[in-house]
Amino acid sequence: MRMILAVAAVLYSASAFAQADKPPMVGDKPLVQVKPKGTKDGTKAAAATAAPGPKGKPQSIAARLQSCLELDDGTKDRLNCYDAIVPPAPKPKPAKAKGYADCRFFKEEDERLACFNGFAESIPKLPKT
Repeated sequence: MRMILAVAAVLYSASAFAQADKPPMVGDKPLVQVKPKGTKDGTKAAAATAAPGPKGKPQSIAARLQSCLELDDGTKDRLNCYDAIVPPAPKPKPAKAKGYADCRFFKEEDERLACFNGFAESIPKLPKT
């Protein structure tokens, strides 16, 4: 019992000494917290499109389509996310879509959104690395 109390007293006093009134300093300047670029709008769409992932490894189209699924369903933000990945190129009478790239040919936004949702939801979830 005494040993447990001694260990607790040492750990508690060490955490008390670790706290300081001043922020950490580098030389004579305080450390600064930097915000990532592209999040000045503060929206989920800006964060989803501005943060593609690690610089050395570009994300696949499947991963980017799945990241659009995190936005609210049936909204303009989600359609804008899809359109940023595959720009729309409407045709007067598009054929039935056989792949995600064929969704860009739909003129109506609701049809295009439903098409992208169908393909994005059918993609198997990729492992997070």
